[in-house]
Amino acid sequence: MKKYICIILFLLLAATPLLSQSAPAIDENIPYLMTFGGNASTSWGDDDLCQIFYCLIPSSQTDPVYIRVYDPDTGGALDEPKGEYNTITNFSIYAGKGCWLDTAALVISKTGNYRNGYLSSSKSFGFDPEYDKKWYSFGPFNPSEGEYVAKLGGRVFKIIAQGISGDDGNLYKYFLSTSPVENIAVEGGNLFTYKYHLRLSDDQQHVSQIYPFVDDRTISIQVSNFDWDNDGIIRIFSVAKNGIPCDVSGDDNWIIREFPILDEEKNSTVEIQFIKNKSVQVKNNNVVITVRNQYGISLPFYVVPIGGRPVYSPKIRMK
Repeated sequence: MKKYICIILFLLLAATPLLSQSAPAIDENIPYLMTFGGNASTSWGDDDLCQIFYCLIPSSQTDPVYIRVYDPDTGGALDEPKGEYNTITNFSIYAGKGCWLDTAALVISKTGNYRNGYLSSSKSFGFDPEYDKKWYSFGPFNPSEGEYVAKLGGRVFKIIAQGISGDDGNLYKYFLSTSPVENIAVEGGNLFTYKYHLRLSDDQQHVSQIYPFVDDRTISIQVSNFDWDNDGIIRIFSVAKNGIPCDVSGDDNWIIREFPILDEEKNSTVEIQFIKNKSVQVKNNNVVITVRNQYGISLPFYVVPIGGRPVYSPKIRMK
């Protein structure tokens, strides 16, 4: 059965048109990722002041790759100040054995072995105008240094953004590139996370979406969100769900809603859609999202959805 699941996932990955390796992806319609300084209050929307992403490099890629960060400093035009800027954010790249396999079920919490693997590159950024609204490139990385994961059809690197000190919000983006000076996609690559820390748009007409992948073992999912702040509604879409509403959290707390998974939804992508509050404008809203299966294991959000965006099929509900 495990071999069968691996083959299905590999085929889904191979069939997906991975045209961009940005995080957030263009299709997600999310302005920025966010991480607050190490002394920040969780009430600003970051529950653990740390974000972990994984970069999937296909086995066919043999040339060096780069992990690029847009606006890595905290200060200037994009970031969120709490008084004067005083925040240091560290970005660290991990590779090798244990980079992914020892952490995949644990990254919903900044505890345990979340830094497993070997440290390949690291840099801390404060208030550095040199990097404001500009790209910084980590690398080059030899793809063979990543941890090989057969069921994903490639090798995995891990990037951790962690607030070291200060209390401001750092807003940034990633891009997986074959060039150190421009964004050139790695053909067949992808990025994913198990706990999405994101900044919502201030535009009340804005709709964003993220894409957890539901594997063959999943019979139910628990969708959790942190610090939603009355910023509209959350809806769930899949081949069998047509915009089912999800409970939303209040200030500085988590809320959980459980949804059953039908056979038709297994080995496919689910869409979680964020629809802004149309009557009251909520600005600078930072949110954290996780999805777990019935075993409490977190499911991955791929920035480019595996198998494509789900298309609701009313025939499934009519069975």
